[in-house]
Parts: sequence; structure tokens; C-alpha cells
Amino acid sequence: MRRLAPVTLVSLGVLALLTWYVIYTRGVVRELRQEASRVGLMYARVYNGLSDPSPDAATAALLDLSRHIRESGVPMILTNQQGRATDTANVPFTASIGSPELRSYIAELDRQNPPIIEPGVGAVHYGNTPLVRGLILIPVLQSILIAMVLLAGAYALRTRGRADREQIWAGMARESAHQLGTPLSSISGWIELLQETEPEPTTAAALDHMEADLERLKRVAHRFERIGRPPRQEPVDLGELVDRVASYFRARVPTLAQRVTVASSHQGDLVIQGDAVLLEWALESLTKNAIDALAGRDGTVAISAEPLPEGRVRVRVSDDGPGVPREIRNQIFDPGFSTKEKGWGIGLSLARRIVRDSHGGDLLLVPSERGAIFDMVLG
Repeated sequence: MRRLAPVTLVSLGVLALLTWYVIYTRGVVRELRQEASRVGLMYARVYNGLSDPSPDAATAALLDLSRHIRESGVPMILTNQQGRATDTANVPFTASIGSPELRSYIAELDRQNPPIIEPGVGAVHYGNTPLVRGLILIPVLQSILIAMVLLAGAYALRTRGRADREQIWAGMARESAHQLGTPLSSISGWIELLQETEPEPTTAAALDHMEADLERLKRVAHRFERIGRPPRQEPVDLGELVDRVASYFRARVPTLAQRVTVASSHQGDLVIQGDAVLLEWALESLTKNAIDALAGRDGTVAISAEPLPEGRVRVRVSDDGPGVPREIRNQIFDPGFSTKEKGWGIGLSLARRIVRDSHGGDLLLVPSERGAIFDMVLG
């Protein structure tokens, strides 16, 4: 399954947050309109009650005011001149009038809003309505939304710069492949000419190896031509690929001062849809990395392929060298990272890009007690 690019994830996050923000603010506006309507109605009733000289009218006005306070959700505590609570409304817990919890809550309300003090009577301590608390949240949402938009913009600019650099490198790679075409054709002609002269057995063997290396250079040049182009989707037999890569390195590893054995094995149906040129490149990078890890000592590099239960295929490259230190396991796939003094640090990074980005697979460093094990999971 293809992974979503980080910029896509950020864009989806911004869209989701923006949608929720619009819905939330519409709800707040609706509550504001309802609150304005309730307040206007309350003011009208209180004014009518105070204008009416009858005692019943004033009592009804006070009852309307009390009901509005309770419906609004405003927490409120009335205290006398001595600071003791005499009545409460919308307190979010149950407590007696003289309890320490209520006195502590009075201090919390005073931090939200200054109390209304009536000399000779007492004071009104009140907090924020749910609507006010909702309005306080809006600036926070706006800040998060702006931050995410800026993050998406910065990432887009960074990605664009990286894309421009990759386009330049891809162009240089294809131009290099084009320039290699002429000398490779010339070398091919010279090899054919030498083969026609019936050379000595030693020379003939050398010419065979030169011809194999020439084919190798042609494949490398062909790979450079593919950089920056969409990967092909064609049947690839990973069993044949494993045998071909193992055979190539088997003829070129040390066999005198130290012995390096390159073994290959495969079983089952290993045909997938992919780009054979790029997959061979990735497998060669892993194999070359395994041989280099032996660092002049005897050892074995094993290349294998087998089908997995979920219909995918695993290609494994393992060695019995010193392994990968725990402290650098999270860095080995980073472009430019290398433990070798003259290493470019692009082999494993290139292999992961081919497997993951071009084929939707995974390239994993498998935990092991000895040596290093890399798995290409494809299909």
C-alpha cells in the first residue's frame, strides 16, 4: 500500500481542522444569537416589572431575572457583608453554603471576573458562561490553523526546492548515460576485434570477463537513463534476479587471502509486477553492502527469495559480518550516511527509495544476533 506524502497528510489535517473550525464557529454564532434574544427579552420584562407599581410585577421581574441566570449557565454565588455565602446558582458541584469547597470556588470565580460589590448589602461572585468559554477557544483554534497552514507552506517550498535539485540530478544522470554510450560502443568493437584473432586461453578468459563487465557497464548506463522517470510495471521473476545478482558477485569476490561465499536460493512463485532494472539495482546495492561489511574477513553472503502468506514476496540479503551497531540502526537509510571513510552513503538510501517509493514495498533491517539481515518485501 502506498504511503501518503507528508505534505498530503498536513493538507488533510488543515482541511479537517478548517472544517471543524467552521462548524464550531457557526455553533458559537448561533448561541450568541440565542443569548442576545434571551437577554433582550429579560431586559424588557425587568423594565416592565420595574415600571409597574404593583408588587406582583416587580416579583415577576425578579423571578425572570433569576430564571435567566440559571438558564444561562453562569456560575454565581451571593455573599453577605461578612463574605459568607447566602445563595448559589449553577455551581458545578454539590456543597453546603458554608463549606470550604464553596469558599475556594468563590476565589476561582473572582479570578475569572471581578465581583460586583454592593456596599451595605454584599457581593455577587460570577464566572464565565459556556458561550464565553467557547469564544475563548476560538483564538486557540485560529492559532493552530495558522500554524498548520504555515507548516504546509514551508514544507511545500522545501519540497519544491528538493524536487528542483532532483530534476537537475536526474538530468545530469541521463546526460552521463548518453555520454557513456560512445566509449562503450567503441570498447565493444575492440573486444569483438580481439576475439576474432583467436587469442591465447588466458587472453580469451580475460576477454570473456571484459565482455561481462562491458555488459555490466551498459546496464549501469541504462539505469542512469531511468533516473527521474516513472518505474515500469512488467513481470519480474525475483528468483532469476537473485541468481543473476549472486552469479555476478560470486565471480568477483575474494577467494585467495580470504574466502567470501555468495550463496543464492529461492522457492515458489516469485513473479511480481515491477521494474526489473531498478529492482536489480536495489538488490545489487544490498549485496555490495553485505560484502563490504565483511571488511576483508572470511564470510558468507546469502541471497534468498520466498513467497509470503499474504501474497507478497520477500527477498533477503544476509551476511555473517559484525552487524549494524544499535546506535546507528535508525540512520543507515539516511542519504549521505556511511560508516566507510570513502563511502558516498547512497546505496541503502537508493535501495529503500526503489523498493518503497517506486514499488510500494518495504526495505527493513531485521534484528539478528549475528551479522546483518535486510529484507525487501514486494508485491
